[in-house]
Amino acid sequence: MSFLNTNPEKSCKASGKDLRVHFKNTRETAAAIKGMNLYRAKKFLQNVCEKKEIVPFVRYRYGVGRKSQLKNSKFTNGRWPKKSAENLLKILKNAEANAKGKSLDINNLFIGNIQVNKAMKGQRRTFRAHGRINAFLSHPCHVNIWLIQKDSKIPIV
Repeated sequence: MSFLNTNPEKSCKASGKDLRVHFKNTRETAAAIKGMNLYRAKKFLQNVCEKKEIVPFVRYRYGVGRKSQLKNSKFTNGRWPKKSAENLLKILKNAEANAKGKSLDINNLFIGNIQVNKAMKGQRRTFRAHGRINAFLSHPCHVNIWLIQKDSKIPIV
């Protein structure tokens, strides 16, 4: 765990291990929802599944086409990774249930940190011409999400 939680009473965690989704797509989708409140993140992921909103690809963007849905953002490359969005939505719903179990205020929950790590590759074989065989690997991932309850009051300085 790389995220140091300063107030464990006002936060909760959910995770998914060895998810059969592409690491690169999940990393970009997670970076897009980091810092959003819980309701907005869930709505964003549902819109990505319906192609109403787009995930900007920032780090792993080579070979990703430019899309006109990104005109309002400062990035030009993007996709709609449906499988990654669905898996992140399941983990967010799990985190929301964990927050209800800790009796946190659901309306003030924000994604404090989200982390996507590479899991062990799944190995298969593909057969090539002239009797050769090559590796055919999948790239699954681990996902950890921390929700943090922010105070609605702004401190007076």
